[in-house]
Amino acid sequence: MIKTIRYPEESEWTKLAERPAVNQKDLFDIAENVFKDIQKDGDKAVSKYSEKFDGIHYNFSPLGLNVIEDAKKEVSATLQESIKQAFRNILKFHASQAEFVNKIETTPGVTCWRESRPIEKVGIYIPGGSAPLFSTVLMLGIPAIIAGCKEVVLCTPPDKSGQINPIILYAASLVRITKVYAVGGIQAIAAMSLGTESIPKVDKIFGPGNQYVTAAKQIAQLYGTAIDMPAGPSEVLVIADDTCDAEFVAADLLSQAEHGPDSQVLLLSPKSAVIDEVNKELTKQLEELPRKEITKKALQNSKAILFNSLDDCINFSNRYAPEHLILAIRNAEDMIGKIESAGSVFLGNYSCESLGDYASGTNHTLPTNGFARSYSGVSVDSFVKKITFQSVTAKGLLNIGPAVEVMAEAEQLMAHKNAVTVRLNKLNKQ
Repeated sequence: MIKTIRYPEESEWTKLAERPAVNQKDLFDIAENVFKDIQKDGDKAVSKYSEKFDGIHYNFSPLGLNVIEDAKKEVSATLQESIKQAFRNILKFHASQAEFVNKIETTPGVTCWRESRPIEKVGIYIPGGSAPLFSTVLMLGIPAIIAGCKEVVLCTPPDKSGQINPIILYAASLVRITKVYAVGGIQAIAAMSLGTESIPKVDKIFGPGNQYVTAAKQIAQLYGTAIDMPAGPSEVLVIADDTCDAEFVAADLLSQAEHGPDSQVLLLSPKSAVIDEVNKELTKQLEELPRKEITKKALQNSKAILFNSLDDCINFSNRYAPEHLILAIRNAEDMIGKIESAGSVFLGNYSCESLGDYASGTNHTLPTNGFARSYSGVSVDSFVKKITFQSVTAKGLLNIGPAVEVMAEAEQLMAHKNAVTVRLNKLNKQ
């Protein structure tokens, strides 16, 4: 069962949309100290924190290509084929995002356009603790391939014996990642941000993680390394009406709650009976889950909210800005135009969020904690830079030059004006 809140006043919505509180200062203090140590001592500090936080020894070298290739032998043929099916769908969807050059003549003689260039070195972080997320290797590796990134570094925490899950390595081989390091947590993010004797410095870091990883990624920006987004604990918001299947809705809520104790799931409905039925299903299905104890803790952070109308549900969702939004409602596609903030949206009773997590084709690396109000999920665009170009003929300069002279003089930037004036003077003498 999750706590039910009935007909809250709109003045209460902002408070209800808050995520579980975390002591941010402690998180950032810990992460900042790790960064400083790794900046000073490199691999030695990485090893120290791997032993301190994870109880493992860092071996100071990437896995050999033979180890990555050999991992295939430990992955069942059925799972390999499933991963390949997901690979094909993700590749097809992301390939459609490739940008074509479109030259625009803004004024006769003035042509402007934009071209993409790959970010040269990128780092991807793959959580490997209680649930090794090999699917994230596909979600990050595939758009990196399409973008044309020259170097992709993968960091993931090993198990207590120092071994990386073979499924993660198999997925890495599919997306042609050859630099794999058995290191996780804050120390992995710091190493990719700063560079050490063994781990190269990258230009941008991608990937989900716990609150420590999220804090580390935000600190990485202070050291000049870009990140995809400040993605933190998983979350889903489900809007359900009397056409939903309560069994399906409960399964969707539990699928996100099992990610970790700091995950959060929300159910919104204009029908009290729907909330009651879903809660019954939650109690029933929870008992069958292997990760029951983790899931129970996440449900303590979660809530069901009864609203007066579907419009109120949508408006609250936009304020919450969920990572995943499921519309288990009548004529779900009619509501698309009202969705303003969400990482990824799933329409109708059969569009379960798990499909997006693995194989439908969309990316599952999405903004959490309300960042969907200002961030997008990972795409091919995340792995490229956009460079603008312009080509101006003599005719083009004559057309816009005088306007630029006037504007530059108004801003008292006379050297700007002069760069135009000297050209116009030469043209006028011809």
